[in-house]
Amino acid sequence: MGYEEIETVAAETGFSGVVSIDRAGEVEFARAYGLANRAYQVPNTVDTRFGIASGSKGFTALAVLSLVQDGLLELSTTARSLLGKDLPLIADDVTVEHLLTHTSGIGDYLDEDADGEITDYVVGAVHELTTTEAFLPLLDGHPTKFRAGERFTYCNGGFVVLALLAERASGTGYHELVRERVLRPAGLTRTDFLRSDELPADAAVGYLPMDGVDRTNVFHLPVLATGDGGLHTTAADISAFWRALFAGDIITAVADAVRPRHDVPEESLRYALGFWLHPTTDTILLTGYDAGASFKTLHNPQTATTHTVLSNTSPGAWPIARTFPT
Repeated sequence: MGYEEIETVAAETGFSGVVSIDRAGEVEFARAYGLANRAYQVPNTVDTRFGIASGSKGFTALAVLSLVQDGLLELSTTARSLLGKDLPLIADDVTVEHLLTHTSGIGDYLDEDADGEITDYVVGAVHELTTTEAFLPLLDGHPTKFRAGERFTYCNGGFVVLALLAERASGTGYHELVRERVLRPAGLTRTDFLRSDELPADAAVGYLPMDGVDRTNVFHLPVLATGDGGLHTTAADISAFWRALFAGDIITAVADAVRPRHDVPEESLRYALGFWLHPTTDTILLTGYDAGASFKTLHNPQTATTHTVLSNTSPGAWPIARTFPT
């Protein structure tokens, strides 16, 4: 792949975001495109922080696996043992491992298979969603889709439930739990959960087209999201994250965390514990897609090479990601 292909695709698509390629910490390509804030004409830079939507699920998984490592949870721990009377439609035999592998069968508060557009308003009073417990009304009332362990079906709500279980098992709030057990051990100083209504100057505002104009995503996403999304980060921190993970700085049982659990032929991928995997190689992926955010990172542990694209638009990352090695 020539870097000129990235430049061509970026120009043809009006890409807004950052593309980064590095090998063992040595940056081979890093470039920013477009605007972080369109109202004030603030350009993106290679150090701009972007929302990564479901890319955050890998961080949630590692926080949970860190608790497993310390004996505060087990993969076989049932959700019911910590939920008590909350969310009564979640079956009694659903475990932490089922939730981590999207095989729980629970109904989803944000069903990606349902009809709808990324521009839809889907999560209600977003300004009230600042804690994991605040998501309980959204998670409640969704009937079970299938028996636990029966098959793979991607489930956003399952990772919010994981955040809730992690909080109750550890006695620490989810956001601080991720900071303590993932971000700090990995040395990720530019990665954090940012409120959408008070983004700092170094964070890109998310945009999406509505009614013929580009609007921000502030009313589309939880003001402070939890286990299924919500982190903002930089390309450099993503590369540092992969290095820290495979160095054993976050958890020790890395090989088990990234061991394939399920084939997902409809995505031409496999799935581990919170991470996507290439169908035939050791390459590991995180992806995210939401209103005003798109993200994909691939890491090849054999060559220590990382390809990352972050965008502050919903479709922005995908044409660039198609230039990455498969």
